[in-house]
Amino acid sequence: MSLTVRILCIIGAIFMFLFITNSVRKKRIQIADSIFWVLFSFLIMIIAIFPQIAISLSELIGIASPSNFVFLCIIALLMLKVFTLTATVSKLQHRVNELAQEEALLAYPDHGSGSDSDDRQIPTEE
Repeated sequence: MSLTVRILCIIGAIFMFLFITNSVRKKRIQIADSIFWVLFSFLIMIIAIFPQIAISLSELIGIASPSNFVFLCIIALLMLKVFTLTATVSKLQHRVNELAQEEALLAYPDHGSGSDSDDRQIPTEE
């Protein structure tokens, strides 16, 4: 991994860590949600400081360049995070729909009981 890429990774990880801590401090993100990003920036920092890790793993897997291995790992981790966020959003959408339906039933109790409020008869053919 070239020195330029290593320096960019270190600077990026430091800025990411500062941005995350600032976001937690301003309560724009919860601490539980920030753990992934703190670990992610720490991982980038470790790989940039000790490039032999990336070199050894890229040779083991058969990837031509350690930089490509680092980018592959970053993309894979971000895709995993996107998937978990998508699952969370899906659960929350389902819960919002349930709450909206419960609220509608509470707001209009006569309509949700299953009984007809009017006495109209449906004509049947004989």
